[in-house]
Order: sequence, then C-alpha cells, then structure tokens
Amino acid sequence: MTIARGARMNWAAGLAALALWCGVACAAGPTLGTMAPEFRLQDQSGEWHTLEQYRGKWVALYFYPKDQTPGCTTQACDFRDNVFAIREAGAVILGISVDTVASHKAFAEKHGLPFKILADSSKKTAADYGVLAKLFGIMELAKRETFLIDPQGRIAKHYFDVKPEGHSAMVIADINALRATHKPG
Repeated sequence: MTIARGARMNWAAGLAALALWCGVACAAGPTLGTMAPEFRLQDQSGEWHTLEQYRGKWVALYFYPKDQTPGCTTQACDFRDNVFAIREAGAVILGISVDTVASHKAFAEKHGLPFKILADSSKKTAADYGVLAKLFGIMELAKRETFLIDPQGRIAKHYFDVKPEGHSAMVIADINALRATHKPG
C-alpha cells in the first residue's frame, strides 16, 4: 500500500468515525464572536436558569454526555476542584447534559459539586449549541465540548473533543488571557 493510499484510507476512516459519532443529529453550533444561544433550564435543585441572568460575567458552559460515568465524573470533579480559581477569574461554571433534574441532583450530591448543572431533557439546548449526537443510532447525548461566553453573551472560545482531566486548568488560563484582551461592548 502506498503512503497516499494509506492517507486516503485514514482520512476516510476518520470521516466514517465522525459520521458514526455525529449521526444525523450533529448540527452547526454557534461560531466565535456570535451570540451564544439562549436557554432556560433547571438545575439540580429545580431552579430555573437562563443565559441572560449571567450577563456581565464570563461563563464556562460545559456539555457532557452522562451523569455518573467515569469521564463525566472526572470532568465535573476537575471543575469542582478548581472552582475557586474559576471564580477568582471572574467566571461561573455551568454544566449541561441531557439527563434529568433528579439525575443531576444525585450526581451533584454524590460528588459535592458547588456549581450548577443544568438538565436539558428536551435536548434543545444541546442541539442549539451543535453538540447533540446520536450514539449507535438509538441514544442522543451531548458531546463533551465547552464554550467560554464573554460578559456580553458572545462565544469567546469553543473547545472540541475535550479531555476530562485537566480541562479546567486550560479554561482558567484562557479566561484570564481573554479577560486581559477583552474589549467590552
């Protein structure tokens, strides 16, 4: 097999894997500099939250597939362990998955999560952000992606294919760098 043929096969395999992961449900999400899609979702305590109520603050909005799974637990605990540094950077953390309020409540209590995790049971918010994926053609989950939203509500950074461990440190560094160069308005 030639190198060119091998490269074509790897490229094709990558596209096939992406198609399998995304299925028909992957849609384009917001792009950098555009307004972040609004939402109205309940947190683990049943309280309603909108993106609008966080205007004036940086928001680390992270989507994750499923409560109580190893990668999602690692990611949530990573944010938990760095919550003070994130707050010091002038940001709030909001997690979103397509799980229920009851599932979020159990997850947050079990792991002592000091931030809001929002239930997108309708899957509308995940779809609006372009992170809703169909797994094995039968189950819809949010992909593990994070959006940094500036105080005016615009997308300032989008992380694709997030690795759960250590992600919060990257988010903190980027918030601090963006705050240093951010021009309000």
